[in-house]
Amino acid sequence: MESVNLKALTKTEIFARATEEEVSSMLNCLSAKKKKYQKDEIIFHAGDIVSSIGVMLKGNALIENDDIWGNRSVLDYVKEGQIFAETYACALDEKLMVNVIAMSDCEVLFLDVRKILKVCPNACEFHQNLVQNLLAISAQKNLNLSRRIFHTSSKTIRGRLLSYLSYQAMEREKEEFDIPYNRQQLADYLGVDRSAMSNELGKMQKDGLIEVKRNHFRILDVD
Repeated sequence: MESVNLKALTKTEIFARATEEEVSSMLNCLSAKKKKYQKDEIIFHAGDIVSSIGVMLKGNALIENDDIWGNRSVLDYVKEGQIFAETYACALDEKLMVNVIAMSDCEVLFLDVRKILKVCPNACEFHQNLVQNLLAISAQKNLNLSRRIFHTSSKTIRGRLLSYLSYQAMEREKEEFDIPYNRQQLADYLGVDRSAMSNELGKMQKDGLIEVKRNHFRILDVD
């Protein structure tokens, strides 16, 4: 396998609390493979059956679903250090319902999930922690999906925007922040029409609720 930055891997969520020596040993046990993708290239296609989880080494990606009529929904965002496709990899023979698309040039490390779930003959000391990390990540992903359901529960575009932006401000503990989505991606995430959402953002600015420039937001009215 092409060499990887072991120090950087110790900072990823799947290898949290591991030493460089432990990571090096685990990569051999997990049949690790590194692959590069160009911007807009599909990393995983809907309909694929996968047996490996992806670790985003460089770049970022979108997880999205396209229905049979071409309607697109953005489900999540993958940034450096995060993993993806773990649920489908663990659910053997389950076809992907989503596409994973590179938002920039990416480097991805693939790990055989079957070797994560089954202790290897070498009995790596970190293996138990690896499984615990995977469970914790899966729980967080479930929370992310629940959060999206909450953000899209409002019947109005403004309600959905306020829910999403309020959470972003709360998570960062500040009233000025960048979001990971462009205008179309945000509309797809919230399940609304882009033009209608852009109009609503303009109205919210006129009403003194927010300031917005591209993907940069500032919450103004917090009373």
